[in-house]
Amino acid sequence: MDLFDQNLTNDRLAPLAERMRPRNLGEVVGQEHLIGKGKLLRQMVESDNLYSVIFFGPPGSGKTTLARVIASATKSQFVAVSAVTQGVKDVRTIIERARETRKYHQRRTILFVDEIHRWNKAVQDALLPACESGDVVLIGATTENPSFEVNSALLSRSRVLVIKPLSHGDIRQLLQRALKDERGLTGHALTAEENALDFLSEAASGDARVALNALEIAAQFAEVGHITLETVQESLQKRALRYDRGGEEHFNVISAFIKSVRGSDPDAAIYWLARMIESGEDPLFIARRLVVLASEDISNGDPHGLLIAVAAQQAVHFVGMPEGRIILAQATTYLASAPKSNASYLAIDAALAEAKKSGPLPVPMHLRNAPTKLMKEMGYHKGYRYPHDFSRGVVKQEYLPEELTDKTFYRPTNIGYEKTIAERLEFWRNMVNKESSDD
Repeated sequence: MDLFDQNLTNDRLAPLAERMRPRNLGEVVGQEHLIGKGKLLRQMVESDNLYSVIFFGPPGSGKTTLARVIASATKSQFVAVSAVTQGVKDVRTIIERARETRKYHQRRTILFVDEIHRWNKAVQDALLPACESGDVVLIGATTENPSFEVNSALLSRSRVLVIKPLSHGDIRQLLQRALKDERGLTGHALTAEENALDFLSEAASGDARVALNALEIAAQFAEVGHITLETVQESLQKRALRYDRGGEEHFNVISAFIKSVRGSDPDAAIYWLARMIESGEDPLFIARRLVVLASEDISNGDPHGLLIAVAAQQAVHFVGMPEGRIILAQATTYLASAPKSNASYLAIDAALAEAKKSGPLPVPMHLRNAPTKLMKEMGYHKGYRYPHDFSRGVVKQEYLPEELTDKTFYRPTNIGYEKTIAERLEFWRNMVNKESSDD
């Protein structure tokens, strides 16, 4: 696809979002940190000194638009491919043509790769020589963090530029332009209520494509050429919450959810829960995370936390959605409001580290199983003191290997129910030490 073939953009049958793509830097809305006066991307274009970049940002924020504007401003050949549908063979063909264009026409080729994170290592590696030689200038676009999804060799030859979500004001500016611009909806002689534009600007969640598509649908159904709030709400159907179940935003939101519960903020926790539910997250995934959190972050601070989390998981599985949201909300608010302790978490990790360090230390003889007469004669079980034979059900006795005598792994806090546990352990320790000294 050549940038200067404008048939698609000028086609009145093309979607509004496509027709309204900015044609130069002056028409680009947002991204002032990159295209403002004296900023990096503007300097790159104005000096005609291009280098490979990777645009990292959410859907509808203008990654493709910026790539096209750069190509147009620098009179470069523009070739766009999708990492979803094209592989190594396609890339090699493009590189060969780019090499010929550079050699015979002294014209540079910008290769725009949408969703570059979907290319495997082999395809990404195929680009390296062409980027190094200057046969192509790569502009990759991704909604995923390139540090994780783009291989290091290609990443080191590119500059990562963060594309920010468009603000409500940016979206509103684009909507107003679409109503007035000759490429937009001027032929419909439309007017729009201010609250309709405000709602659409906010509901699009920074995605210009979502906003323009909804506006175009609203224009088709507007009565007497007037777009109302109700028309926009109907065209949008559902607020567009930015959340990719398989991508980085998925992990950002679940991370915010877990940290809000851990931080004892039920209001924030319930908000992030709502975000996940509204965006279609698997409710059992949420329930499983709550079960883990109940042990990792609450533990014996409130032992009921794990019972509630497991009960919530089973109940959501049994009931399903949408009623399951109520169960998840109860578990979330309970766990967020519960006293917190990670003492058990720290204890198992400390014990694992010790087991790895010390190796298979022998089990003390008095703790060994002695199911046969021979084993008893060998001393297995000999000297074991049965706790129930003693008045308080505890007795002074070493349960760790000799090499780890008096080693402490579990250190209960003074928070919640764990304070009771700490007091009980201290009481037992003092009692058996006293009884031992009396003996």
